[in-house]
Amino acid sequence: MQDARSFEPTPAGGEGWRAEFFATLRLSWPLAAANLLQMLTYAVDVIFIARLGDAQLAASALAIALFGLVLWALSGLTGAVAPVASAELGERAPALRPVRRTVRMAMWMAVFAGIGGIGLCLLLGPLMRVTGQDAGIIGMATEYNTILVLSLIPMLLNNVLRHFVSTLDRPILATAITAAGIFVNALANYAFIFGNFGAPELGLRGAAVATIITTFVTLAAYVAVIRLDPKLHRYRIFGRWWAPDWQRFWLIFRIGLPIALTITAEAGIFGAAAFLMGNIGATQLAAHTVALQIAALAFQVPFGVGQAATIRVGYFYGARDPEGVRRAGWMSIWVGTGFMAITALAMILIPKLLIAIYVDPWDPKNAVLVGFALKYIVIAAAFQLFDGLQAVAAGALRGLQDTRVPMWIAAFAYWVPGIGTSLWLGFYTPLEGVGVWLGLAVGLFVAAILLTWRWAQRENLGLTTRPARSG
Repeated sequence: MQDARSFEPTPAGGEGWRAEFFATLRLSWPLAAANLLQMLTYAVDVIFIARLGDAQLAASALAIALFGLVLWALSGLTGAVAPVASAELGERAPALRPVRRTVRMAMWMAVFAGIGGIGLCLLLGPLMRVTGQDAGIIGMATEYNTILVLSLIPMLLNNVLRHFVSTLDRPILATAITAAGIFVNALANYAFIFGNFGAPELGLRGAAVATIITTFVTLAAYVAVIRLDPKLHRYRIFGRWWAPDWQRFWLIFRIGLPIALTITAEAGIFGAAAFLMGNIGATQLAAHTVALQIAALAFQVPFGVGQAATIRVGYFYGARDPEGVRRAGWMSIWVGTGFMAITALAMILIPKLLIAIYVDPWDPKNAVLVGFALKYIVIAAAFQLFDGLQAVAAGALRGLQDTRVPMWIAAFAYWVPGIGTSLWLGFYTPLEGVGVWLGLAVGLFVAAILLTWRWAQRENLGLTTRPARSG
C-alpha cells in the first residue's frame, strides 16, 4: 500500500500520462516557488547592505562569492538524500526505518561537510590578498565572513529537511518556511545593521548576524512542522540521531559528490564568463550581470522541476517500474522545457520590461548598458530551452542515482565547447560580449543534448536496474 499521495502508481496509457502531469505539477510548483523566494532572501541582504555604502557592498559580495559557491555545492552533496529516500519509498512504502536512517545520515553528512566547508570559506582572506583586493575591503569582508560561516551547517541541515518534507509530498511546507524566512531576515537586518528595536548597531557584521538568526529560525520551523505533521512525525527522523548507518552514509556521499562537483563546474563557467566580460569592458560586465540575473530568475522554475523529477523518477526506480520511470522523466522534461519556452518568448517580446526589474531602461544614462543587455537577452532566450532541458534531464538521471557520468558530461560541455567558444568568439572576433554569451549557449546546448541522450538510453545503459534491497 502506497503511503504518499504523489507516490500512488499511475494508470497505463493516456490516463497515466495525464496523472503524471498533475503529479509533477503538484510537486514542482512549491519547489520552484521556494527557489524563487530564496533568491528574494538574498536580495533583501543586498538591499540593506547597499545602504551602508559601496565598500560594504563590495566586501559582502566578495564573501558571498566564495560562501555561496561552497553552500551551493554542499547542498548538492546533502541533497542526494532525495533520490535515496524516494527509492526507499518506491520499494517498500512507507519505509519508515530506511527513510529515517537515510535522513539521519544525510544530516550527519551536513555536519561533516559543513565543517569542511567552513574551512574552505575561511580561506577568503588569503584568496583576496592573492587576487590583489583593496586592504580595507579585505578587512571588512573577512570580518563579515568569519561570522557568516557559522550559518553554513544549519543551512545544510535545512537543505536536508527541505528534501525530506518534499519527498514525503509536503513541498508546500518548504515554500511557506522560505517565505517566512524573508520577513525574519528583513527584520533582523533592520535591527542589527542599523541598531533598531534595541539591538546593537553592527553595520556589515549585523547582516551576517541576521543571516545566522534567519537560518536557525528556519531550522526550528522545519523541526516544528516535522514534529507536528502526523505523516512526517511518524518517521521520527530525530530519534537515535547518534546511531550510524555507514552503508547509507557512503551511498549518499557516492551519489552526492558528483552532484556537488557538477554544480561547481556549472557555477565556474558563469564565474569565468564574468571575468571574461570584465576584460572586455565595465559596461559590458554590468550588462552581462543584469541579463544573467534575468536568466537566473527564470531558471529557478526548471530547477524546481528537476528537483521534482529526482523524487518522481526515484520513486519508480525504487519500485522497479520502468514504465513509471519513463513517464516521470519525460513528463518533467516536457514541463520544464515548456516553461522555458514561455520565458524565452518573453525575453524576445518584452526585454525592456524584464530589464526594468534591475535598472531603468528608459533613463538615458543607462542607454549603453541597456543596449548591450538587450543583445545578451536575445541570446539568453535561445539558451533558455537548453538550460531548462539540461537541468531537468540531470534531475531525472539523479532519480536513477546516476550522477558520475552526468558530472563528466557537464564538466566537458561547460569547459571545452562552452568556455572554449566564449574565448574564441569573445577575444578573436569582433563579437566581444556577444561571443562570450554564444559560448555559454554552446555549453548549455551540448550538456542538454548529451544528458537527454543518456536519459533516452537509460535502459540500454542499465541505469533502470536497481540492486536488491539492502535491508
